[in-house]
Amino acid sequence: MKRLIALACLALAPAPALADEIVDTLNGAIAAYEAGDVKYALEELAYARQLLQSVAAEGLAAFLPPAPEGWTREVNTGMNQGLALMGGGSGAEATYAGGGKSFTLSVMADNPMVGAMAAMFGNPMLMGMSGEIVRVGRQRFVDQEGELTGLVDNRILVQASGAPREDMLPVLEAIDYDGLAGFGR
Repeated sequence: MKRLIALACLALAPAPALADEIVDTLNGAIAAYEAGDVKYALEELAYARQLLQSVAAEGLAAFLPPAPEGWTREVNTGMNQGLALMGGGSGAEATYAGGGKSFTLSVMADNPMVGAMAAMFGNPMLMGMSGEIVRVGRQRFVDQEGELTGLVDNRILVQASGAPREDMLPVLEAIDYDGLAGFGR
């Protein structure tokens, strides 16, 4: 558990080269603003936001557990581009494959869509009406025709789909939910 937390903290720390690019981009936005070039300042701010979301996505990826014995894990690094179309936020996704089966585990944080779904996934009664409630430690998931969906800290959506529940549960059980709840704070 401590190792997972340490890995998550390391992943949250931006790489020096990227941090310098973020600082340089923010400084460029300030310089453009001071020169009266508001359009370019806005472009630089948008680019800085994109870089910061990349850093956050790397932090979330640290919460994707390693593959179980006999399985492989492939992390999808392009998930954040899709989130930009859904209002922003950060996300990480991995595909786990083994024994002729595969499933996808995705984690999305601070996305407006997740906020809209919080009322349902944060309420056990509504979850029960949507599907079967499955407990993973103290975390509740709803099984909707093979897709397991849970909400952590009312702002982080965790979804697993594509394989039988018994294949996905060991990976969901390996997630550090306490650490995930503290993500980005």
